Amino acid sequence: MDKLLEFGLLAFASLFTLVNPLGVIPVFTTMTAEMSPEDAKSVAYRAVIVALSTMILFALSGKFIFDFFNISINGLRIVGGILFFMAGYDMLQARLIRTKSEGQSIKEFGHDIAITPLGIPLICGPGAITASIVLMNDAVLVSQKIFLFIAMILVMSVTLFFLLGARKVMNFLGENGNKVLMRIMGLIVMVIAVEFMFSGLKPIVRDILNIQ
Repeated sequence: MDKLLEFGLLAFASLFTLVNPLGVIPVFTTMTAEMSPEDAKSVAYRAVIVALSTMILFALSGKFIFDFFNISINGLRIVGGILFFMAGYDMLQARLIRTKSEGQSIKEFGHDIAITPLGIPLICGPGAITASIVLMNDAVLVSQKIFLFIAMILVMSVTLFFLLGARKVMNFLGENGNKVLMRIMGLIVMVIAVEFMFSGLKPIVRDILNIQ
């Protein structure tokens, strides 16, 4: 029982650190700034469901998917880094990360951003996907697999809690405070994006140059 609990705590801590629910708040508030509270809440629920579904999907069949399409987690890190960088740059300019297309309703726009970049790769990024696959491989017993899924649900529940309370933080800071926070977080997101890209590029370059 102790080993089972230890595995569950390890899974929760690993996924919580990689998902980083607090880091999602600035991007979420920026992208839903012009939405009603109800629409923003709908985006939060949808983004969390998309992220949780993705984590479970990769936990169950991640290795098969990667092998079938002959892709690597390093490629996913690079793509995730590019998406992060674009999001961070728009935040640095204190503007919405994605603009609503002409003729597109608020609900349609909300559905789009809930899937990407919020659900994937912001909440469920390369790190969370990798951890899901690795932890699933380490979970030999059925009870360990159950604890892993419980850990995923708990992490996503905490993330949802932060997203639903994000509006209160934004209202407390006010419009100017939110723009300042947006620019600061935009810079941080861009730095994280560069780290993501280089962490994916390093192994690929080493493989090309045959560097051990």
